[in-house]
Amino acid sequence: MEYGLWLVIIFTLFYEPIIGYFDFQKFKVDVRENQNARLKYYKNSIIGLWVPTLFILLLVVFTELTLKDIGLSIPSINTDTLGPLVTYSVFAIVFLYLFVILYYSIGYQFSDKIRTKFEQAKQKEYASVGFSEILPVTNKEKKIWNYVSLTAGVTEEIIYRGFLIFALNYLFPNFSVWLIIILSSLLFGLAHTYQGFTTGVLRTTVFGVIFSSLYVGIGSILPLIVFHFLIDYVAKLGELESEHFIRKEPSYKIRNRDN
Repeated sequence: MEYGLWLVIIFTLFYEPIIGYFDFQKFKVDVRENQNARLKYYKNSIIGLWVPTLFILLLVVFTELTLKDIGLSIPSINTDTLGPLVTYSVFAIVFLYLFVILYYSIGYQFSDKIRTKFEQAKQKEYASVGFSEILPVTNKEKKIWNYVSLTAGVTEEIIYRGFLIFALNYLFPNFSVWLIIILSSLLFGLAHTYQGFTTGVLRTTVFGVIFSSLYVGIGSILPLIVFHFLIDYVAKLGELESEHFIRKEPSYKIRNRDN
């Protein structure tokens, strides 16, 4: 089993941070000319995340690794590891953020005021980042984005929370829980190198620390999968029509937005 643990760790160190980064740079060029580039990128991303996840599940089948070891179990509150103050503080942060996501996700469908407010905030945010090309534009892309969001929720939580926290604890039993949380979160951040340092690596690492702390506090990644899916899913809401985005979009994207 130990060799399998190391293989996945090595994968997280090199595949997404390096290969994923250069693949995204190529995509940014292709999407200007190729109408299907975004759909192809989505499908490749789904495959790229499921391959290591299936390998982890094979380790569960053929080694002593269990589903519970990787967080696929019923949640139960545990305040002993991080302490009540930290554990419940993380719960409060997560519930507040979840409330905001649900507020905009549901309100977007029924309130013009919320929809306008959400789209203005989204335009402002994505006008300043370097990965807006990845976001879905046409209705077909938004449908596939649902599967991208679901895949990210399931696979990234299995890989970067359930599996990595177990693997690091198993391979380095002398590491403190906080060191393991930081290391697993840093690997999660590096997987988003293509988004840039601040908006990708740094911000995602912070999210990783919060998610990992939540996982330690409840002993299950099942709620995290749902939460992760919602965060990615909400990115498809609205129309990206800021000047920044239009400059990057080929004309056929604007004309065929409903295709």
